[in-house]
Amino acid sequence: MRNILAATMILAAAPALATDLKIDVAGEANGTITIELFDDVAPAHVERITTLAKQGAYDGVVFHRVIDGFMAQTGDVQYGKLDGGDMNRAGSGGSELPDLPAEFSDRAFEAGTVGMARSASPDSANSQFFINFAPAGHLNGQYTVVGKVTEGMDVLNAIKRGTGGNGAVVGQPDVMTSVTVAP
Repeated sequence: MRNILAATMILAAAPALATDLKIDVAGEANGTITIELFDDVAPAHVERITTLAKQGAYDGVVFHRVIDGFMAQTGDVQYGKLDGGDMNRAGSGGSELPDLPAEFSDRAFEAGTVGMARSASPDSANSQFFINFAPAGHLNGQYTVVGKVTEGMDVLNAIKRGTGGNGAVVGQPDVMTSVTVAP
């Protein structure tokens, strides 16, 4: 009985296993980006991303907004699919699930930080997310941080850049061919 109790206490005291998101990218960039998701910082947002990834909703979704020196945005599961999507509307859609309330934290937006995209309302994040190329302190406390790139910054940095102030990608955008969750 003591051994069972001791084992239970050890397991309860152990840190939770991190959840990783693996994104296979094709286009100008080719390779895998691995993201450690921060379920302790933004549990509802991480749950949303992992749910959509497990459903295959992110597979085939493009990086529709890419601003050099700032970030690459993706995750429009409604309009952002390379096959069957509406590239003119990419970036304006989300999933069929309800929008999420903000989960702001004191985590800083640095190179490799993953944040949830949203409209002007802080409580409007749904499926879209972005990954920073560089620090973006003006986002701190204004957007929900959901994770950080642990491998594949070279792949991220090779993603096709957009043009103009909004970073819209012209022509063939890079695409997430497969997005999977790994414990």
